[in-house]
Amino acid sequence: MKRAVLVMLGGLVVTLMAAGAVLAAPEETAPAAGGGSNAGLLGLAAALSVGLGAIGTAWAQSRIGAAAAGAIAERPEISGLMLVFLALPETMIILGFLVAFFIIGKI
Repeated sequence: MKRAVLVMLGGLVVTLMAAGAVLAAPEETAPAAGGGSNAGLLGLAAALSVGLGAIGTAWAQSRIGAAAAGAIAERPEISGLMLVFLALPETMIILGFLVAFFIIGKI
């Protein structure tokens, strides 16, 4: 199990490094809009930015939701505060969409 996680993380690092190299390429070496393997790597980078942000948000909200349910059961007056805590992880997915928007703009 630990080996599979390390292999997946290594693949993710290699993919992100390749996408970073594509983004750092000078404009004169970049192919025409919508063509080549660079567009595919940029699309993959955009998908990873949204997908990993969504996974992180889901994980955080599952933990916060369980804790909030227990806290509201004991003290109902803190329900507004718990809603704020549930909304905080949403910023990760919003930032993932923003990064994807900028990456797609380079395709």
